[in-house]
Amino acid sequence: MNAEVFAAVAEALERGESAALVTIVSTTGSTPQRVGAKMLVFADGRLVGTIGGGCYENDAFWKAREAITSRRPQLVRYELTDDFAQETGLICGGQMEVYIEPIEPSPELYVVGAGHVAFFLARLAHEVGFRVHVVDDREKFANAERFPTAVEVAVADISEWLVHAALPPHAYAVIVTRGHTNDLEALRALAPRELRYLGLIGSRAKVARIFDALTADGMSPDVLAHVHAPIGLDIGAVTPQEIAVSILAELIAVKHGKTPDAPSMKWAPSSHKSESKSRESEDKSRESEHKRRKSEGTSQKSEVNSPQ
Repeated sequence: MNAEVFAAVAEALERGESAALVTIVSTTGSTPQRVGAKMLVFADGRLVGTIGGGCYENDAFWKAREAITSRRPQLVRYELTDDFAQETGLICGGQMEVYIEPIEPSPELYVVGAGHVAFFLARLAHEVGFRVHVVDDREKFANAERFPTAVEVAVADISEWLVHAALPPHAYAVIVTRGHTNDLEALRALAPRELRYLGLIGSRAKVARIFDALTADGMSPDVLAHVHAPIGLDIGAVTPQEIAVSILAELIAVKHGKTPDAPSMKWAPSSHKSESKSRESEDKSRESEHKRRKSEGTSQKSEVNSPQ
């Protein structure tokens, strides 16, 4: 039975599908299965294998589906009391501990653009386990010689390729094209999708212009709220190599559910910008008034202490 489970795990990873592996790790008394029995649970409710059926399995099944969503393992102890049996209508007896482990495929990283930053990012990302896909409309840059470890290198119109590409929900996408227009169209294609991570390279001013253009075209600000822009962690990166490191650091943080304290683009719709500017103006006015009063106080003190 476990051979069937192991085969299903391998197939799920190969096709990029998440699941949760449930394993009996300890038992006491009468239990439906021995230590080591396994069950694979998919997000849509499919099952492969069994840990004995009945009271244990049903509860573990739902906890496994929760683990797929939360991406966190669980160690669950089942001790069937009379109350539990009465609630479920199932009587097993004994105690059992099961370990529920989320199974995730290697993360897919889509690098949109094949320039200098993309070159170093793809190489580093491969080393830490990402399956890298690269797309650019320049064959001089997007080729197997420059990206030998990528699972896919596409030479195509960027926006058209993205429209037809089937990016899985667990994918990471990084927009690092050579120009404003390509960045805009790439973000237009990717922002509405369900992705684990979406980042856009560029200065705060550039990001604001792109966001404003998309909202002016009718895209909801809520759709753009999850975009990491400017991309990467603020480590003072300057060179393409350093920028690639800062981007990869953010990808790894997201992968492991971390939220590093790093500055990010505080973008807001135009209506909110006017309020922000108003508050900024008020702050500057208060600061000027404080300086004026301090200056007057210093002047008065000087007059009092000056010789007559």
